[in-house]
This record gives sequence, structure tokens and C-alpha cells, in this order.
Amino acid sequence: MSNIDETYNRWLDNADESLQAELEAMDEHEKNECFGTYLSFGTAGLRGFLRAGTNGMNIHTVAAATQGLANYLNKNFKNPSVAIARDSRNKGEEFVKVCVGVLAANGVVAHYHEDVESTPGLSFTVRELHCSAGICVTASHNPAEYNGYKVYGPDGCQITSEAAASISKEINSLDIFEDVNILNFEDAKSGDYANVVDATVREAFITACCDCSVSFDNDIKIVYTALHGTGYPEVMEALHRNNFEDIVPVTEQAEPNGDFPTCPYPNPETADALALGLKYCEEHDADLLIATDPDADRVGVALKHNGGYTRLNGNEIGVLLLNYLCEANENLDDKVCVTTIVSSDLVDAIAKHYGVELRRTLTGFKYIGEQILHLEEADARERFMFGFEESCGYLPGTHVRDKDGISACLLIAQMAAMYKKQGRDLVDVLEDLYKQFGFYKNDQIAVEYPGLEGADKMASVLANIRRNNPKTFAGLKVLGCKDYEEDTRMLVIGDRDDTPDELLPKSNVLEFPLEGGSKIIVRPSGTEPKIKVYCFGLGKTEADAQKIMDSLKSSVKELLA
Repeated sequence: MSNIDETYNRWLDNADESLQAELEAMDEHEKNECFGTYLSFGTAGLRGFLRAGTNGMNIHTVAAATQGLANYLNKNFKNPSVAIARDSRNKGEEFVKVCVGVLAANGVVAHYHEDVESTPGLSFTVRELHCSAGICVTASHNPAEYNGYKVYGPDGCQITSEAAASISKEINSLDIFEDVNILNFEDAKSGDYANVVDATVREAFITACCDCSVSFDNDIKIVYTALHGTGYPEVMEALHRNNFEDIVPVTEQAEPNGDFPTCPYPNPETADALALGLKYCEEHDADLLIATDPDADRVGVALKHNGGYTRLNGNEIGVLLLNYLCEANENLDDKVCVTTIVSSDLVDAIAKHYGVELRRTLTGFKYIGEQILHLEEADARERFMFGFEESCGYLPGTHVRDKDGISACLLIAQMAAMYKKQGRDLVDVLEDLYKQFGFYKNDQIAVEYPGLEGADKMASVLANIRRNNPKTFAGLKVLGCKDYEEDTRMLVIGDRDDTPDELLPKSNVLEFPLEGGSKIIVRPSGTEPKIKVYCFGLGKTEADAQKIMDSLKSSVKELLA
């Protein structure tokens, strides 16, 4: 009998009755998919299909992860506590109850949100209640078939690589059925180790988001969609408190719904997810569309321009927000902006122009949050002005340590309203920046490697690129290779004398600068079986930049073959 069959039969004998029908109906292919490997716990926690088995998100894998976390906390913290939240995903409420039951059984206090809550709201809760850790049950912008389990540290950032390794070691040492201590949720709730998060915490969070406001312009018509997620009450409240009154919500997408019936892939970076919102824009002649993903940490944007509606990507909004904040701040001498290595190079030019220090971290907002921590440790938290990553994540304050769609929605609305008052829209402003600093184009190509052999194939492709660096790419000479496994120096633009020389964690990322200021960056996804290639094209005109970008994109599949 194979190991897969042994594990499958053990689940048949021991798994919760809610999974029995699914287990009994599995064919051989499904057994291999569900039991051929284990969900991997990393710095992004867990993420996977909602299904039975060791390779699925279900009550047993969630309970084992929480037991591993509890063991880690009890070894490293005195009287540990954990804040818990969930977005609108299916099984989210059930998984939160499992988390509460396991933590309570292990003497760890659980502060849980009864209703859905955004990821930035969870990050805020961790800090507000001085918790040892946080758990957010979310699969972010993945399709409806997924759920996930993010773990946060006491600083409100997603856990460090070191903490993830320690928790993973604890999880891997467990027997998923015999070594998990768990109380029934009702029993846990009646004891001393489970508390509902008070409404004052959410109130404090919304107030902190509103404190990020930088202007009083609000004469603009907005369509807002929560994409069936958590964002509606908090985004609407933040906008109303700042006197935005002409807001049209996409009613079909306002309420949480884990089936995502009107947008099966609720990613605000994609056109399909914004389709219904754009229809509302046309019907109501709106100036601006803003959309948050299910856990309300990302924001998608479209706006009226030249009689139609134009979508802006994460890099474009990040560039615009940085420029807007630089224009709005009277003293920029000591301000710090933080972005990632895969974000637009246009921010370098803007930072130099305004004299702002720009730091580039690895991909992942926890690294941006880590820079805020470094500023705090130097008693200089007020220097932080803005952080963003190209995947539609923005943070204009220090109230949380993750991307925050609520404060970002407010800031984007104020920015659009201010420029409207000047007779310009956001596309006009972006075009002016290109004319001033150069035409920067950015795009991303992802190649999937599904199935049990996908991870091995990804590793093989990346190893081959590392061994055989391309000499030219899309007709452009390759000027070198920065391998983040070897060269981990953090890039800093406009650093001051007291800026630390910092090393980033080693990472499986390859960066190839190309002649003329273009470049490509290759890295594996941290949450999906994909290799991502980020293409950066720089030209003297928009046509030149687009021609370079088209050539770069057409060469990517050959590189990843």
C-alpha cells in the first residue's frame, strides 16, 4: 500500500464527519492531488483549495497550523495572545472557531472578530490589543475555491522568515489527529481564553485611516465596489467622514459572499473584476471607480478620461500617490518612501526630484512594514511617508504594518478630487510625469506550473536561468545579473548619512538590467505555482517604451520554457 493510500485511509478513519462524504467520493486522481503532498507553511502562512486532505484547506490543516502556532507562542511569549479575523471566504467562520478552540485549549488568549474584518483591520487589532500574534483567515484575491491562513507577528507585520520556519517546524512535528488540542467553540467562548474584539477597536482603526487624509477636496462622483468582500462598511465610513457624499456603491457586490457570484476571480487588478463597477460608472457618469479585494488590502482604480474609462495599474497608482504626497507635504527633507524591487523605476526619478529617501525591499508588504519598525527603533517613525507595491497595495501611514485598502481609497479619492479641481484627471497627471521624467512601462508575465510536479519544474527552470544568464533579451544587451541569493544589499535612493546599510534576506530572485534603462526581474510566486517575470521598459516617447515592452513580453515564454 502506498503512503498516499495509508494517509487517505487514516483520514477516512479519523477525519471530521463533515469531510467524510468528500473523502469517500474521491477517485485515484483526487487522492493523489489531496494527499500527494502537504500544504506548505511559509511567511505567507497557508493558502490552498478548500478540500479534504493534507493538501487542502480544511478544519484539520487549520487546527494543526494553529497548534503549531500555539506551541511556538508558549515557548517564546509570556501569557501569549492572538488576534483573529476572517474575510468573506467560504469556511472562514468555521476556521476562526477552530482557531479559537485550539488556542484556548493551549492556554493562549484569542481575541476574535465576530463579523468579517479586513486584513489591515486585523493588523491594527494586533497592535491595538498588544497581541503576540495575529491570524487572518483569507485567500486575498484568489478565486472562490481557495482559502488561506496568514499569521502576523506582534508588530502587525506578516511573520518573518525565522518565525515562519519555527512555526513550520512545530507543525511538522505534530500528528494531525493525535497531537492537536482543541476545545469546542462554545466551551472555549465561555472560558477565560476567548474574547470578542470590542467595537471600539474598529472605531479606532477607521479613525487612524482618516488621520491619513492630506487634503479637503471632495467634489467628485465615486463608484465603489467591495467585490463581495469586507471593505464596504469601513471604506464608506472613511469617505463619509471626509465629506465625500456623491458615492454610488455597487449594490450587487456590497455584501460579503464567499461564492463571489458576480466576479469569480475577485482581483481588482483585472478588468473582469471591475466590469460591473465600470457599468455603474457609465450609468452614473462617475469620475472615479475604486474597488477593494475580499480582504480589503488591495485597491483597483479606473477613471473617466476622454469620454471613456481607463484602468490604472498598481505601479501607476503608486507613482501618482507618491507624487501627490510629495506635492502636499511642505517639508520633505527627512521623509522616507518604501517600495519593492519589482515596482516602477519612475518612483526613483520622483524621489530624486523631491529629495525623498526611497528604499526598495523584497516583494511582500512585511518588508515595507519592517522598514517602519527600523524607523521606530531610531525614534523616527514620523519620517515614514508612504509605502506601496505594484500589486495594488498601498500604505500612507504607520497605523498598520500591511497594505491598507481603506486609507488608500480615501487618499486616492482626495487625489482625484484635487486634480479635478485643477482641471486634470489622473491620466493627465501621469502623462505629465512621463513627459517630465521619461516614459516608463511595466507589465508582468506569469507562467503556471500546476500539479504535484509543478514545484520541481519551477525550480529546474530557475536553476537553468541562474546557470545560463541571458546575454541579450528582446534585442537589448544584458548589463549584468543581480542574484538576490548572493547580492542582498538594499537599494536606497537619496539616503542620508544616518541611513543604515541594510542587507535584505536572501531570496530566489534574479534581476537583469538592460541597456537603455529597461530591465527584467524573475521570481517564483510566494503563494501560487507560478514563475513571474516583471518587465520594465523605458523609452524617450510612449511609442518607444511600448515597443520595448512588447518585445520584452514576447521573449518571456522562451526564457521560461
